[in-house]
Amino acid sequence: MIDFNKKMYVKDRLEFVEFLKEQQATIGFPVSARGWCYLMEQKNYVDKSQFDKIEEVINKCRKEGLLPVDFVAEEDARSFAGLEKPSRETMKELLSQRLSAVLYGHWYFTPDWLEGETYYIQVLVEKVDLKTMFKTVCGDYHIPIANAKGWQSILQRAEYARRFQEAERQGLKCVLLYAGDFDPDGLRISSVMRKNLEQVKDIAWADGEEGYDPDGLIIERVALNYDFIHQQNYTWIDNLITGSGKDLANKKHPNFKLPYVQDYLQQFGERKCESNVMVTTPNIARQLLRTAIEKYLGVRCSYSFSSETASD
Repeated sequence: MIDFNKKMYVKDRLEFVEFLKEQQATIGFPVSARGWCYLMEQKNYVDKSQFDKIEEVINKCRKEGLLPVDFVAEEDARSFAGLEKPSRETMKELLSQRLSAVLYGHWYFTPDWLEGETYYIQVLVEKVDLKTMFKTVCGDYHIPIANAKGWQSILQRAEYARRFQEAERQGLKCVLLYAGDFDPDGLRISSVMRKNLEQVKDIAWADGEEGYDPDGLIIERVALNYDFIHQQNYTWIDNLITGSGKDLANKKHPNFKLPYVQDYLQQFGERKCESNVMVTTPNIARQLLRTAIEKYLGVRCSYSFSSETASD
């Protein structure tokens, strides 16, 4: 078996990949990278001191395309599955609804909204509050939106990159709009988004689809930006404490001397503005996103589809 305490070369990773594929065939369902650690420990292949190294190697193999990017279960999948709710309607009411759906099913037809368009847009936000607030705006333009929760997982990057690739094949120009916190890490996340997508351009999917090269992708940070914070008189938080509870402004922080932290401190000081603050001005925040979208799609170009449209 592979010694994970030593440097792993390509031939070692290829050997490891074959092992994982053989084991996966006996399991019958995907497990997380961490789950593979426990499975290997149970078979006495490794011990817990090697777990972090195994996860690192598995994710490296996904990025390199040696393993399908969807080989492991999504890291952030915390929602419950298998929940059932009893029907509130009677069987007669349910059948009536189904018959009505047949008569008016054309209301639920989804056209190809990209037909005749020039741009294809997706939106990423750093906080779930922004996803909730912006969902209606994105719905008006049939634009996908997701919460990246800070740094995006490998699978999330691969999924929205795949949609960009499909759009480019249709001749569309692709745009990624991002809204995040105004702090050192929030600004760094938006500045390295192309680089993060390049990290997964060599992936492969289980169905044979290849990765996406983001060279032609337009990336625009729409919020939060310094001028907008001052225009809306948003509240600044007088510290640079991160989600892990550590203070980036503390000289003992391992990232304190890095350029992105020092540049931020020199320009803006020891303070930050979290993107959640935009929920205090929801209409203005939504208009900010709408304006960014219409820069590419045109003014008042939101779509609607009704029974009248279907009958024309």
